[in-house]
Amino acid sequence: MANYYKRAILKEFKGKVRPNKVLLLIGARRVGKTKLIESYLENIEPEKVLLLNGEDVLDANLLKERSVSNYKRLLSGIEYLIIDEAQHIPEIGLNLKLMVDSIQGIKIIATGSSTFDLTQNLGEPLVGRKNTIELFPLSQIEFKEFENHKQTVENLEQRMLFGGYPELEQYQDWSEKEEYLYEIVNSYLLKDILIYDGIKNSAKIYDLLKLIAFQVGKEVSLQELGNQLQISKNTVERYLDLLTKVFVLFKLNGFSRNLRKEITKSSRWYFYDNGIRNALIQNFNRLEQRNDVGELWENYLASERIKKQQYHKIKSQNYFWRTYDQQELDWLEEKTEHIHGFEFKWNPKKNPKPPTAFSKAYPKADFDVINPSNYLDFIT
Repeated sequence: MANYYKRAILKEFKGKVRPNKVLLLIGARRVGKTKLIESYLENIEPEKVLLLNGEDVLDANLLKERSVSNYKRLLSGIEYLIIDEAQHIPEIGLNLKLMVDSIQGIKIIATGSSTFDLTQNLGEPLVGRKNTIELFPLSQIEFKEFENHKQTVENLEQRMLFGGYPELEQYQDWSEKEEYLYEIVNSYLLKDILIYDGIKNSAKIYDLLKLIAFQVGKEVSLQELGNQLQISKNTVERYLDLLTKVFVLFKLNGFSRNLRKEITKSSRWYFYDNGIRNALIQNFNRLEQRNDVGELWENYLASERIKKQQYHKIKSQNYFWRTYDQQELDWLEEKTEHIHGFEFKWNPKKNPKPPTAFSKAYPKADFDVINPSNYLDFIT
């Protein structure tokens, strides 16, 4: 097993490290941002690199005095400035703007495990001065570089149960993989949220995540979630927004163009990683012992499709589709007016036709069923 998987974004990453620009590398904690940077720096002389960590008070203090003279002293002889977890440094955007504007040739890479301050504090000061790349847990696009088709087929169950966090690959034993994922959920998952905006009640966020985990691929009522958690609908909405900003969840909205009975108001939520979802509900049983294989399959395909779209620069709007009389599609993509509907089926013998209302409303739309016999074309 390779110690380091070559990441799908490495080429793009290399191309976007430029003089007097900031490259933002964002993604959940532990998805391999630091390793990616280390692999990039392998052939660069160490004395030309300054590594800072935003969570280290001493490192953050080095940037505190926002003056050209301070930054010139700090970066004398330095070609690459790397700031890990940059979202923790107050007014980081203004600091970086001054550096790229006043220190000739400096190349800056800033990483973050949340989009909070990275987008808010960096957004305006760095207009025209930054590039952004998102990194996910390992995707099948990356695994296929290291495994043949037989191994891919054999590993599908593990991917659906444990997801794609890079460090999992060093554990052969399934119980060690489980322990690692429990550790991620307990130690890292909500770290960024809980220091943000004075949120005190982490238990409610965990409970919300568990409720979402049991409703993968189903429409979620914010009011209902609020009632179950004894918090307001607005608080539920805010928590879900924060969970998207730390790359735990992503949302799918309902699609509608011309049918009065199409559902558009509600949303479906998916996890970026199946392993996180299973750790939250504390269930790593084998597939034959589970009654949620359909949900696992749907979440796996949805998250892998998102990675493919990002890494291959596929511009697409993603939705689900459903009518009030229960006709539905799991996944729908719209690209420049063209519509493609997908149904996800774990059982390869199930080969449904497109819903009648969908075919009538969108006669030019494509339709495909994605199952274990053809899923690799959908995700790689």
